[in-house]
Amino acid sequence: MTDKENRLRKLLGEQIVIIDGAMGTMVQRYKLNEGDYRGERFKNWASDVKGNNDLLCLTRPDIIKAIHKEYLEAGANILETNTFNGQSVSLADYNMQALATEINVAAATIARQAIDEFLSEHPDRNPAHYFVAGAIGPMNKTLSLSPDVNNPGYRSVTFDEVADAYYEQISALVEGGVDILLIETIFDTLNAKAAIYALNKYFRTTGKEKLPVMISGTITDASGRTLSGQTLEAFYISVMHINPVSIGLNCALGASQMRPHVEELAGISACNVSAYPNAGLPNAMGEYDESPEETAAIIAQWAQEGWVNVVGGCCGTTPAHIAAIANAMKQYRPRLLPELEIA
Repeated sequence: MTDKENRLRKLLGEQIVIIDGAMGTMVQRYKLNEGDYRGERFKNWASDVKGNNDLLCLTRPDIIKAIHKEYLEAGANILETNTFNGQSVSLADYNMQALATEINVAAATIARQAIDEFLSEHPDRNPAHYFVAGAIGPMNKTLSLSPDVNNPGYRSVTFDEVADAYYEQISALVEGGVDILLIETIFDTLNAKAAIYALNKYFRTTGKEKLPVMISGTITDASGRTLSGQTLEAFYISVMHINPVSIGLNCALGASQMRPHVEELAGISACNVSAYPNAGLPNAMGEYDESPEETAAIIAQWAQEGWVNVVGGCCGTTPAHIAAIANAMKQYRPRLLPELEIA
């Protein structure tokens, strides 16, 4: 087991670990315009780039670092890099696929700088308790579903294309200095398998020290299935072979709606369980109204039941949500890992 994984597992055994909240929600608070996204470097870019939050790692790194530091001040142990769409397939929407490596290296560097600055400002904090997680999002194209309702066999991307895009992203995140690789918001397990394949290939071919892996899927409705139709248990079985440090759920649902699925996962998972829900469900305007206290109270129920090891927030959550969650977790112990029988 590597030093980084040892350090992470040790912390997971001592406390419920806090992961940060939404990046997009915080970026929206800055009310950036097209020019802010472009900066001087991309002022003549041929297509609109507003909304490409990952690009801000290059054009407004000050904003990304400031957001990271707000989450650290709120109590987060794990910072996710601003790379949710930072692979070439998704960046192609902005004709910026050639920037994938540069964006991921920059994102990892910014998150690392945020932690270093935070620790220098808080010398009483234990550096071993803070981690940068390289965020590997689900991609905007799916391998299991056709984008054409009239042609169910059609796929807009191949497995090799997805794996190659993830390989490039993983390589850049490692180069930038991340501690963890987080494959998150999985709605199509085949995409996640391509990321896992790329991850294994990267460490096998480079010979570099393997990083701990966290995996987080998305249950999209009350059926308890992912968007591609897999049950939670089937999803768990599909990805457990990589021996992740944690498997969990994030996005799509608020904490109230996520509760039964967290309970189910806690009952079957041989590894640590993570859960970072949205701040409730979006209102008619697409905004999130659930208060930090409401979100924290629901997550506290999960902790009281002994279901979770890592908690935080997804869409709509803010440093105030993370602060409330972190404060609520102080009185609870992390979920105990089951003792597996050896045949």
